[in-house]
Amino acid sequence: MDQHETTFVNEIKKVIAESTFVKLALGNYKGTEEGLKQLYVKPVLIKNKQLLAFNYRYKTRDIFKNFEIEEGVLLIEGYLAGDFNVATLFSVNEETILERTAKGSFRLRTRQLEEKKEADLSHNKEKKRLILAKDNLYLHELGLTDEQGMVFKNAQDKYKQINQYIEILSSLIKEFPKGNIKNVVDMGSGKGYLTFALYDYLLNHQQKANVVGVEFRKDLVDLCNKIAVNAKFEQLSFVEGTIESYDAEAINLLIALHACDTATDDAIYKGIKANADLIVVAPCCHKQIRREMEKGKVKNELNFLTKHGIFLERQAEMVTDGLRALILEYFGYKTKVFEFVSDVHTPKNVLVVGIKNKEQGLRSKEQGTRNKDEVLQRIKETKQYFGIGYHHLERLLEI
Repeated sequence: MDQHETTFVNEIKKVIAESTFVKLALGNYKGTEEGLKQLYVKPVLIKNKQLLAFNYRYKTRDIFKNFEIEEGVLLIEGYLAGDFNVATLFSVNEETILERTAKGSFRLRTRQLEEKKEADLSHNKEKKRLILAKDNLYLHELGLTDEQGMVFKNAQDKYKQINQYIEILSSLIKEFPKGNIKNVVDMGSGKGYLTFALYDYLLNHQQKANVVGVEFRKDLVDLCNKIAVNAKFEQLSFVEGTIESYDAEAINLLIALHACDTATDDAIYKGIKANADLIVVAPCCHKQIRREMEKGKVKNELNFLTKHGIFLERQAEMVTDGLRALILEYFGYKTKVFEFVSDVHTPKNVLVVGIKNKEQGLRSKEQGTRNKDEVLQRIKETKQYFGIGYHHLERLLEI
């Protein structure tokens, strides 16, 4: 073993023994293992036993394995002698780099860190949440936490789901100048989990915004309004009504999560008519377009799929949301359609997002008309291809 290599391995053993080991990174892999790029090693404490956690980083996946200290160090020695050409050892005070030269010998460098690092033995790091559980009255009154702010075991999935929705919405809100989102409407707010969390996020990360939850069940409206008062959320309110009946002139952000079938179209329609800056919907059920496709019975290249009910259902979902995106584009919105999983215990969801196109006003009238005509033609061709007589949102907007 090369002298520098021996010194490096001894340093690894030393920092592990002194509990000052932070991380080891091996890179510049030149071996035969397909797709392998890097290897990261860190100390972990599992059931009060210290182990070495190996993270094998491939192009398309990560593989994690834990080893006893002695076995792990032997593996590292083998990797250093083999196909990894650069290794960086991080301790709390130092950074030591072992690098193989073009001639096959090793070069060793050490530098003191300006800022001391901390050794982390946690197996699973607690993810930083935008919505904190502790000292959050509304989460307690909604039944998600106890009086000390600890999330109940049976509410963990809901708490994670709320945070992921807020993460998504926050990234979209950040596309607008700070303070621009002043009027928010949550269509079909239910028990108000997301409505409260969104108000909480806006209050702590942007500025006070007027947030309204629309819900047709009076008992939920009364409950949510009571909690909003108790939480001193002065500009949060809930109103009784349906998506179709609710009327608002000023909306910056409209959201509708899991509004069933054409209720999603009703929500998008309200957002477009109010000239909302941001429209975010997570559709649920797609019956209207499926019925149109079944009625149309068009013969095309997809018949081998759509003759099966489950495939027809999935096709109807994609066509419905694809047409919704096109209609949003027709009315000057940039669109995003993406799939996400809110947590491991819930199914996949699709979000359809419309962001008011700021460049729309800069275009010439002729160019704008041409673009709208092109979108309209695509809508027409899509309907014709799938035998669709009408799309509910298209009918609402009279296009």
